[in-house]
Amino acid sequence: MSDTSDSVQKQRRQLMTFLAAAGASPLIASGCTRTGDKLEQERKSNALLWAVAWKQTAAEYRALCYQAYNLARLRLDLALARRSGNGKPLAVITDMDDTILHADSYWGHLIEIGREFFDDAIWDQWLPKNLHTLVPGALEFFDYCAENAVEVFYVTSRNQGDRTYEYALAQLRESGFPYADESHLTVYRDSSDKSPAREAIGQTHDIVLLLGDNLNDYKRDYYVNGVDERAAVMERDRADFGDIFILLPNPTDGHWVRAIFGESEPVPSNAAYKALFAAATRRAWDGN
Repeated sequence: MSDTSDSVQKQRRQLMTFLAAAGASPLIASGCTRTGDKLEQERKSNALLWAVAWKQTAAEYRALCYQAYNLARLRLDLALARRSGNGKPLAVITDMDDTILHADSYWGHLIEIGREFFDDAIWDQWLPKNLHTLVPGALEFFDYCAENAVEVFYVTSRNQGDRTYEYALAQLRESGFPYADESHLTVYRDSSDKSPAREAIGQTHDIVLLLGDNLNDYKRDYYVNGVDERAAVMERDRADFGDIFILLPNPTDGHWVRAIFGESEPVPSNAAYKALFAAATRRAWDGN
């Protein structure tokens, strides 16, 4: 890249920093319609770029997923060794999105069309097309569960209308996951609280592991108002991570987003850009 290009890119980054600090999106600040050049500029400065590029290309992302499932298998082996013939059957509970299924083409599409926040309408169009990929290590681990007669329960929060459950079950079956049936799939359309499913499964099974990309997949305690409060709950539970709860990496969405914006799917706005900028710079060096 030439020195001139470097200078232009630096100026663009400085402009974007200023706009974000002022609470303005590039489109709002310019006061113009989205042309081809404008869309290209938005793509280059899209807030999702680093997170999505990491999920789609980084060997480190895949390694963290394998690490999580390798650890899950170790914990399962310990539970199998302790299993009593007279006890409840063993079970594993898992989330679906970003825990066993990866929405890489959805996030890439958002960037291509200049979107910087989760878009529920586009998600609802994308999901039934079954364009998901598998999270590394997921299928192998759950096949191992089935081989050892450990039941797998899938618990997810989604809402694509009347066919929501049908879509979720079809994804499990198409991907080849074991226990892909109505007895082992719970879908919450109007809530992200998975506690009722966990409690119900615990009545009939010995739950040896929970897996998710969101701390709320483990406990409802993490559905709190702020970043610091959520971090405090995590510190309280830190001995549980890698033990009863296995966490998968997800830098694009989840209840960590709610802790910043006050909602898990914020609408693009001046206030949202200001909140994102404030979150990213909350411990910024002052340059002195």
